[in-house]
Formats: sequence, C-alpha cells, structure tokens
Amino acid sequence: MKIKQQGMVYIAKISTLAVMLIIGSVTVALSAEFVSVSKDGVNVRSGPSTSHQILFKFPAGYPLKVIGRQGKWLKISDFEGDKGWIFSTLVNTTPFVIVTVKEGNVRSGPGTNFDRVGSVTREVILRKLEQKGSWVKVSHPRLTGWVHTKLVWPL
Repeated sequence: MKIKQQGMVYIAKISTLAVMLIIGSVTVALSAEFVSVSKDGVNVRSGPSTSHQILFKFPAGYPLKVIGRQGKWLKISDFEGDKGWIFSTLVNTTPFVIVTVKEGNVRSGPGTNFDRVGSVTREVILRKLEQKGSWVKVSHPRLTGWVHTKLVWPL
C-alpha cells in the first residue's frame, strides 16, 4: 500500500510540473519582444552579417518582432510575416505601431463615441503613447489621437 501511495504522490508532482511548464510556455509566448528601427534606411539582411543580401530597407520607427538572436544580430519579422536579420544597434525599444488596414479613423478619445479627428492609411507608422483596453493613443507629426487595436500592429 505504501508503494502505491508513493506512486500517486510521484504522479501528482509530475502533473504539477507539467502544468507549471505549460503556464510558463504561455507566459513566454505572450511576452513577445518588439523593437523599432532607430533611423531611416536601415538594411534588413538575409542572414546575420553584412555579407548577406539586403532584403529590405526600413524607415525610422518601423516596428519589428524579434524571433531569434545570433550574436549582435536579431532575426526579425514584420507585420506581413516577412523575415530577415538586423544589427541590434539599429533598433530601439521606443514603441511604434504600423497601420495594417487600407484606412482607419483616428478619434479624440478611446472609443467610437469620441469625435473623429483624422484618418490613417496602410503602412503609416505611428508612435504608441499609451493603451486603454482595445484602444491605442498614437502620434504622428500631423496628428495625435486614438485608434482601435484592430487597425495596427503590434498590439
């Protein structure tokens, strides 16, 4: 009987460990790292060195998701899923978002009951100032206001 009880305790410990690992994996998945390009015309390359082919040139503020690292190089993905490598000193953690829809409204407050103060179009880069629920306060040289998170990436 004692052996059976010890076996049950062992199974309970393993189950607890499995649950903790699953929760830890979900937490890591939810805390993705995002960076923004620090200046205009930054090269994104096919591999982690300057000898690799240039795939894209991104403007200042362009938001990117970090999906890997090799030395001082970051493997990144953009809002369209395009991937490449960028040198880590060419990005920063200033939060920017990019408009992912053809056109969207900018409002004076975080909700559709607030006045429309302007509009944004696909691929416009906006500085993220704050977030309230599903609304993000953004700024652009000619406009500051609130957009719904469905209009921009990343959240």
